[in-house]
Amino acid sequence: MADTPSSSARRPIANLRWWIGGILFASTVINYIDRQTLSLLAPSLKLEYHWTNTDYANIVIGFRVAYSLGQTVFGRFMDRMGTRLGLSISVIFYSVVSILTSLATGFYSFSGFRFLLGAGESGNWPAATNAGSEWFPKRERGLATAFFDSGSSVGGAVAAWLILWIYARWGWRPAFAIPGTLGFLWLIVWRWLYHPPESHPRISEAERQMILADKQERYADTTRGEPLHWRVLLALPQTWGAIVAKGLTDPVWFFVTDWFPIYLVAKGIELRTGLIAIWIPFLAADLGNFFGGWISGYLIQRGWPLGKARKAVVIFGGVGVTMLMPTVFTSNLYLIAMLFAFATFSYAAFSTMANVFPSDLFYSQSVATVSGLSGTAAGLGTIVAFMLIGHFSDARSAMTGHSFDPIVIVAGLVPLVAMILVLLLVRNSEATQRGLVRPV
Repeated sequence: MADTPSSSARRPIANLRWWIGGILFASTVINYIDRQTLSLLAPSLKLEYHWTNTDYANIVIGFRVAYSLGQTVFGRFMDRMGTRLGLSISVIFYSVVSILTSLATGFYSFSGFRFLLGAGESGNWPAATNAGSEWFPKRERGLATAFFDSGSSVGGAVAAWLILWIYARWGWRPAFAIPGTLGFLWLIVWRWLYHPPESHPRISEAERQMILADKQERYADTTRGEPLHWRVLLALPQTWGAIVAKGLTDPVWFFVTDWFPIYLVAKGIELRTGLIAIWIPFLAADLGNFFGGWISGYLIQRGWPLGKARKAVVIFGGVGVTMLMPTVFTSNLYLIAMLFAFATFSYAAFSTMANVFPSDLFYSQSVATVSGLSGTAAGLGTIVAFMLIGHFSDARSAMTGHSFDPIVIVAGLVPLVAMILVLLLVRNSEATQRGLVRPV
């Protein structure tokens, strides 16, 4: 007998958790396309509206202030209200704001729209981290995190082509409005596809049992109810390890995403000839995401403890980002692209570990909260960094080709400091014995 529409609709989807990973990846891609529009158009908008680097930095800081505060707010919201609803609200909000940015008329309106965009986009990482904790066992969580996090580099690479193509044909206003419609298309699929594994109508029983068995193993020594209180979380070294991992590395990534076109222009490179240098670091970061997730999972399968496997990738990432520093000695486009590519590859491997730490270290009721805290730290660090970048690049603007030298050197060193702190903070402690955090 043929399937009825009802029974057909209930047919299990094979490897459903990876389809969930795919929709989170798509969300991150769209998130980054929307946010990259301003940085790609910044050289032209600076001329049209007579902005200095400090003016541009202040506009971007508006985004970062809202993004920083929003991650903690959305993180708690996700833990209490659920991933499905929280991410839906986030995407609707920032898609509307992206479209409305096409109505901006100058510094203040751009600043206002970027602030609102930051507030809306801040929900993506807490939601995706929480979804990863719900859907993936620990041996796959690093790769799953790499999958959705790679959407940032894919989105950045796609944006370089899409936004500049739209701008060349129709101007900067459609370049904001057209990408803003992508979120509404994504939302249709998200609302259909995403439900918790315990109640999902399209999950196979074997996959459900595999996911639930991993959760039961994780909860064997503790019973969790409400999220841990802020006071308890902030007293744990593991919380600060997660905060440091993002707080001292994400500002370097955002320097690449928001300032790299301006950096190339300061080096005397035209964007039309330097387009390859814009997207190659993003492609390298994409590969770095998957490398970090895969190699840590491989080490775990080889018998390495979870913490040791994650920290091995952190060491690689912290050392690798120092390859930013040699770019101050050259104006060769391809050498700059190669060095930035290795640095962003290394950063992305580190970033994958930073994103997976909340779900590695904490029980599900606190995962999004800790992810939000680490995102807020990253945002605050980025705000401070951008204020300094704007100030020092303007102050050194007469130093042709070298106005960004101190900035790039610091960007190469800060993740090395983060690496050392993570090695010290992410460890088993008395809180592990009390069942407040998971053993690593």
